[in-house]
Amino acid sequence: MSADDPREDDDRSDVRDRIEQEADRAVEQFDEGIVDLLSWLLDTETRARIYVSLRQHPRSTSDEVSEATGLYPSTVREALAALHEEGTVTRRKRESDGAGNNPYEYSAIPPSELVENVVGDVQAELNAVFNLDDHLGDGDDDFETDDPVTISVEDDDEE
Repeated sequence: MSADDPREDDDRSDVRDRIEQEADRAVEQFDEGIVDLLSWLLDTETRARIYVSLRQHPRSTSDEVSEATGLYPSTVREALAALHEEGTVTRRKRESDGAGNNPYEYSAIPPSELVENVVGDVQAELNAVFNLDDHLGDGDDDFETDDPVTISVEDDDEE
């Protein structure tokens, strides 16, 4: 084939299209993996999708989050209220020059803070399992089990 051969341009275009499709698929799978992990941390896929959306677009209103996630506005408002109450998202009134109702805009806490919040709960549950014999009265007096599990989280950004 010569440099002026249109088949060569078609071949390059096909390769480029396939690479772009594979890249899109890889990003989509990565995003779904993150949502799956966050679903475990945040209890539901809905809450995980909202968290990811707010990390991508901080200071979004509930309507903006609904549009970005494809979730129903009432579902988003309910989840945002719960996430705010738990401290997973922050909110403040959006400033506006005009008169009228200023909606809340929401932002998600950093992932390191999210993990720190969950670590305490996981650690307490693991220690409860380790101390099960003590609670049941079958504990070995020679084996001390007071809080044998300690989980620490370090943020690489702080170094």
